Amino acid sequence: MKILVPIKRVVDYNVKVRPLSDNSNVDLNNVKMSVNPFCEIAVEEAVRLKESGQATEVVVVTVGGDESQEQLRACLALGADRAILAQSETLLEPLAIAKVLVKIVNSENPNLIILGKQAIDGDNNQTGQMLASLLNIPQATFASELKIDADKALVTREIDGGLQTISVSLPAVVTTDLRLNEPRYASLPNIMQAKKKVLDIQNVSDLGIDVSNRTSILSVELPPKREAGVMVESVEELVEKLKNEAKVIT
Repeated sequence: MKILVPIKRVVDYNVKVRPLSDNSNVDLNNVKMSVNPFCEIAVEEAVRLKESGQATEVVVVTVGGDESQEQLRACLALGADRAILAQSETLLEPLAIAKVLVKIVNSENPNLIILGKQAIDGDNNQTGQMLASLLNIPQATFASELKIDADKALVTREIDGGLQTISVSLPAVVTTDLRLNEPRYASLPNIMQAKKKVLDIQNVSDLGIDVSNRTSILSVELPPKREAGVMVESVEELVEKLKNEAKVIT
């Protein structure tokens, strides 16, 4: 079984992001970039399936510029076998990325596609669903547990009411939630070995698809600063503040 894992390069989750001086976008100058945490979970799950003997190959793919090779190598160090970079100098929207992934899926013919449910930079939570729709294959989103049973995947999903377990036929798209697993750290020997693994580069413009953006960022601003809380002397004062200042009760 071949597993394809799309990943995304994002600002490291430990970094406090700031807008540019003109508020046109997020300031990425001299900012540490990493693999999206949800994508790391997807890579970990794919590697675990391979280690258990249920998968034979794990291929990671991303859409971005040359700088994305660093994140692909990081995934190779975690245990992936091959990497594919769909090169694009412009930042693509989820629909365009899904279209690019369709071309790669048709070329690679994976049995399972595992990707993060969302990216921490945009929180769109769209690419997995769009990819499944364009491929016309089953999807299982927000997975907190994944088991492979012959030609089916048993997926426990996190929903508002608790947990839901579904069975989907392979090939299928699975998007990962936080509680699916805890990603490992790459060891030094694996980091060195990752430099020798195959990283194939393709140009998005050669795929023959429309990847033009349909939305544009108007402004990026920091959220307003939260005011410090105050101590109240009585219940009556609390109710008064909730009514007149917070306006959360009437």
